[in-house]
Amino acid sequence: MIKELVKKNRTYRRFYEDVKIERETLEELIDLARLSSSGGNLQSLKYILSHDDEKNSLIFPHLRWAGYLTDWDGPEEGERPSAYIVVLGDKEISANHFWDHGIACQSILLGACEKGLGGCMFGASNKQALTEALHIPERYEVILVIALGKPKEVVVLEEVADPQDIKYWRDEQGVHHVPKRKLEDIIVNL
Repeated sequence: MIKELVKKNRTYRRFYEDVKIERETLEELIDLARLSSSGGNLQSLKYILSHDDEKNSLIFPHLRWAGYLTDWDGPEEGERPSAYIVVLGDKEISANHFWDHGIACQSILLGACEKGLGGCMFGASNKQALTEALHIPERYEVILVIALGKPKEVVVLEEVADPQDIKYWRDEQGVHHVPKRKLEDIIVNL
């Protein structure tokens, strides 16, 4: 069961923008992050929830979409995320957030997937401009952003053909292909 959920939990970059996500759903996803492991149990992560068009429009321009798709600047109107979660580190609790955001985001995205939603994590963003746009107090640092929505694209996992080329790509029908290394290629036998 968990393997199927992990396989289904892909990085989605195009959504049915008109399918709205309620604040209650976002809170349920944050609760999964809250219950997840935290380095030193410090629980220094905080979250900004966005599910309305006005706040979403403040976040969208500061994200960097799909580095390997060099001819694509991100989703068009109508295909943009309908919600975002901005993951913050509370510097008054800790200056080192360890691996917490990775664990929290995986919990959030698996929960979203279970609800028929999909998402994309953004470490690549203009964090300073986002901080200014959202008027985030200095005690918090933007760690990453999760875009969420009902996926509008098909993502296919496939075996890596050339170990030197792991770049994802889209075909003529817009299907997003994601090469994955073989299991035996990632286990080191010493």
